Amino acid sequence: MKTIKHLFVAVLALTFLSCGGEKKKEEKQEKIKLGTQKEEKKVDDNVASLTLVGDDMMKFDKSELKVKAGQKVKLTLRHKGKMDINVMGHNVVILKQGVNVTVFAGKAATSKATDYIPAGSEGDIIAHTKLIGGGQTTSIEFDAPAAGTYDFICSFPGHYALMKGKFIVE
Repeated sequence: MKTIKHLFVAVLALTFLSCGGEKKKEEKQEKIKLGTQKEEKKVDDNVASLTLVGDDMMKFDKSELKVKAGQKVKLTLRHKGKMDINVMGHNVVILKQGVNVTVFAGKAATSKATDYIPAGSEGDIIAHTKLIGGGQTTSIEFDAPAAGTYDFICSFPGHYALMKGKFIVE
């Protein structure tokens, strides 16, 4: 009789524990659901948010960027590499139509003091980011020019040959 009584108490205790555990599990699941809800981001259709990623292999992840004429543009450059700015710095320079990329890049290569943006070249450039090193990110905002196709490059010495693309304005 004593054994049956102990067995009954053990079954009752396990029942309580298992019921309590289920309730806690449900509560925990509910908390996770609430904690993972994402707020909707307000997207401004008048702003084109573009991201370009460079790496230690002297490559951009995109060779084409598209926006609408007159649209506000937010361009973010992210350097996913690990190398220092003095060894593998990157920027994005969007050139005006008719600018010779090779000539511009040649002038830029000797312009270390101005982060490889040649002094007096403002008339050749639509917009440019600052120079960044591995693990860094920078952003700029500007208004898209008239419809057309424009070249973009990294003006760090020697990079323009591989790190280039087309900025297409529709």
